Amino acid sequence: MKDKVELLLLCAEVLVALLVLPSCVYTLSKDEFPTEFVFGASTSAYQVEGAANEDGRKPSIWDTFAHSDNGNLYDGDGDITCDQYHKYKEDVQLMANMGLDAYRLSISWSRLIPDGRGEINPKGLQYYNNLINELISHGIQPHVTLHHWDLPQKLEDEYGGWVSRRIVKDFTEYADVCFREFGDRVKYWTTVNEANVFAIFGYDLGMLPPQHCSPSLYFNCSKGNSSTEPYLVTHNILLAHGSASRLYRNKYKGMQNGFVGFNILTVGLAPQTNSSEDITATQRVQDFYHGWYLHPFIFGDYPETMKKIVRSRLPSFTKKESNLVKDSMDFLGINFYYSFLVKNNVQMDHRDYMADMAADLIFPDGTPFEEVPITPWSLQGVLDSFKNTYGNFPLYIHENGQQTPRNSSLDDWPRVKYLQEYIGCMLDSVRSGLNVKGYFVWSFLDAFELLSGYEFSYGLYFVDLKDPSLSRQPKLSAKWYSDFLKTRPMDPNVTMQIQKNNSPMLDSL
Repeated sequence: MKDKVELLLLCAEVLVALLVLPSCVYTLSKDEFPTEFVFGASTSAYQVEGAANEDGRKPSIWDTFAHSDNGNLYDGDGDITCDQYHKYKEDVQLMANMGLDAYRLSISWSRLIPDGRGEINPKGLQYYNNLINELISHGIQPHVTLHHWDLPQKLEDEYGGWVSRRIVKDFTEYADVCFREFGDRVKYWTTVNEANVFAIFGYDLGMLPPQHCSPSLYFNCSKGNSSTEPYLVTHNILLAHGSASRLYRNKYKGMQNGFVGFNILTVGLAPQTNSSEDITATQRVQDFYHGWYLHPFIFGDYPETMKKIVRSRLPSFTKKESNLVKDSMDFLGINFYYSFLVKNNVQMDHRDYMADMAADLIFPDGTPFEEVPITPWSLQGVLDSFKNTYGNFPLYIHENGQQTPRNSSLDDWPRVKYLQEYIGCMLDSVRSGLNVKGYFVWSFLDAFELLSGYEFSYGLYFVDLKDPSLSRQPKLSAKWYSDFLKTRPMDPNVTMQIQKNNSPMLDSL
């Protein structure tokens, strides 16, 4: 009873903090950040490279998904998209002109090792060497993700991909190739992007590749088991990360002096009401959504909440596996966009990850459809909660950005306002002692978005899909970000216009 009361009081304190936390600072200068703090922009291979059928590349599970109508969610594919495969020099020059410290990219496993294991594709190897060298020559740090939801289709067909323990060996060998070939220039490696979302949307809900779910549960998948596969996939992802991290530390770190991290999508959470049920549900969602990965990395095992609810469907760590995963993360990459209210909802009619979590995640009233709400205090609350629960380990904001309709104005005031608020929040976080090392805008270019295709975009640069040359045009946000990065004085007219165009923020979180 005492523990429950303490939990309720703690959650209540978090809720009050979220409600009263002031807006982050408006006057910004890069000079106010530590000199080692990194500012960059992000993309991923399938979303910007194009050249999907060129130079030996073979399909990934995302190619298969896109060419099978994207689960009827949207139209389009990544066959051409921004064509960075051919236009990388132009793009890197734009990055340099903007003043980026770093560029977060991913390697297409299907381009480098088309069958998932075995023979290396020389054209793929050459492309990534060229891209990395181009970045280095312009003083831009490459931050590389190994798996951004695009597993080679060959491995999915052969043994089910991430549902099989065989993936651990194949992923480690793929990582070994990347460390060996690029590690003399790449110092920051992320093994898996948004692992929690990949497991939930790909293996429970079945709405994203590889579209596994229990029949008739959500998306009428042709294969899968929503009650077990999300947990099995996560277990294998954790083991694959641990194996790759151990390989790097034993074989490469002494020579290359790099770091191996991990990435999850984080969300702001607050109880819908002050009832004990909603407050307890909020902590449960924290454990299921964030602690699912962070607990094993920090403590070597899953949260007790999950173990009690999921029981035998949750894989158990052997002592050897626990030691492999624990402390294997040099840094955590965080992607942050949305915040939710949590309502307790105990379901008894079926068992899957969502039912196990026993909560509804609700958009607060007033959440706009076409724009991502600006809630920097909610991100700061997430960072504070991680520090309090797991310690003050190094963090990078790998993705954070504003959605707008793709063909909207180049004067993207919502995105400018968004960047100013969140970068100000980063300054507040650093000043408060949080171990935040960098901030990456999603995204550098208007890309093929994994949840909306070409309907919406997040880019600092507009890519004209009607132009055969796929010309890039800077948006106002690109100019604002460049001025900030180059420590130019902020245009007072821009600051006034930001305030004028400031849409109401959500007061319910």
